[in-house]
Amino acid sequence: MLRLYGRARGTSGIFLKIIIMNRKTKSVYVCSSCGESYPKWMGKCESCGAWDTITEFREPIGLSRTVKSYNAAPPEVITLAAHKGESATRITCQFPEIDRVLGGGLVKGAVALLGGDPGIGKSTLLLQLMAHWASGGKKTLYISGEESTEQIVMRAQRLGVGAAPVQMVTETSVEAVLALLSAQKPDIVVVDSIQTIFTEQLESAPGSVSQIRESTALLLRFAKANGTALFLIGHVTKEGAIAGPRVLEHMVDTVLSFEGDTTYQYRIVRAVKNRFGPSGEIALLSMSDSGLKEVANASEFFLLNRHEPIVGTAIAPIMEGSRILVVELQALVNRSHFGIPQRVASGINPRKLSLILAVLERHGGSLLGDHDVFFNIAGGLTVAEPSIDLGIAAAILSSFRSKPLKRELACLGEVGLGGEIRPVNNMGGRLRELSRMGFRECVVTGSVRNADWAKNTNGLTLITCRKIGELQEVIF
Repeated sequence: MLRLYGRARGTSGIFLKIIIMNRKTKSVYVCSSCGESYPKWMGKCESCGAWDTITEFREPIGLSRTVKSYNAAPPEVITLAAHKGESATRITCQFPEIDRVLGGGLVKGAVALLGGDPGIGKSTLLLQLMAHWASGGKKTLYISGEESTEQIVMRAQRLGVGAAPVQMVTETSVEAVLALLSAQKPDIVVVDSIQTIFTEQLESAPGSVSQIRESTALLLRFAKANGTALFLIGHVTKEGAIAGPRVLEHMVDTVLSFEGDTTYQYRIVRAVKNRFGPSGEIALLSMSDSGLKEVANASEFFLLNRHEPIVGTAIAPIMEGSRILVVELQALVNRSHFGIPQRVASGINPRKLSLILAVLERHGGSLLGDHDVFFNIAGGLTVAEPSIDLGIAAAILSSFRSKPLKRELACLGEVGLGGEIRPVNNMGGRLRELSRMGFRECVVTGSVRNADWAKNTNGLTLITCRKIGELQEVIF
């Protein structure tokens, strides 16, 4: 803003003094983990307890703080029973797994945030989906702030979708993006990535907390008002969380996490949040030179040594969302040659491994205190649920005793601190999946013999085990 000041200076005339007035701003400190704001910097966030996550950004102060009266007509209020809800129209894609993660398909006006490690395949997946939707008659627009249109075309040709009528543009200004969206009126839009988009109303750099929040709010407002399905690609931090304030995840309708390791060919798309369907659902995909493909039989994908029992290997069924996967658990127990035995776990929390080892030694009679223990889940999968506790114990005992488990045997149950074996949720569904995979026996808890899941096992023989001390007698 310019202000001109003039005054007489002797008899030589009048000179003008130009003063440039900057817009007033104030400093706000925001936690990048939970989005809580503070008037000053703090080392620890009092809301979420995270350390070194509070960063400073400057936001403009409005010139007028006067609260104006609301003269428009108030909105209409209706009751829940009187409203006749209509099912939302879903837009399906070429991947039924992705449709299931989205709750049955993409909803018009939905805003989804896709996060994942660099190079995991976020742009590849969305380009394949956009090509499918565009070939099906939907008007699509791919907005890239990181790559040129030539790079996108090269990727599309490599994926075999170069002939798809997908519209592309390279732009980072959210005002220019909104003007383009208003003119084109697309059905589905992809923004790659939200960290590169900025609004000219703020002076902070692209990727800052304020830019990400304000740019997302403007894009979300347009998507809701025009019924445009919007995908936002987000970067992740070294801890695996989506970069930017956690309030960004609260603003969108769906948060998808693209998981996996670049050293493995499988990829998992997990619905962390979904307002149009259940959260926790997963889609299992495999990466190849021609792009991402669905895995037809997920359980067979993670089973490598099913027909050849190996020492230190056990089988257990897990649940990812509503999907049941049968995974292979591997353990290696060896006498330690150093002062402190090693405890190395891949695919589970290392504390879970220490807990099961303590239970095995205290209640199972296995002296493992002077042995190194290494544990891994085949395929690089990460599991957090307690249904694999019994399988972990069985794999450790198999390696410790140098004996392979029985052929076609699986383990299912949670191990308590007292050495007791507890049932887990959806026991019937897990047992049916084991039976479908051709397993003949399964070690389960013996405390619930009259349960419904124990009556109909589809030919699967249940081996009961009440205490962890009885496990060695039934698995070998």
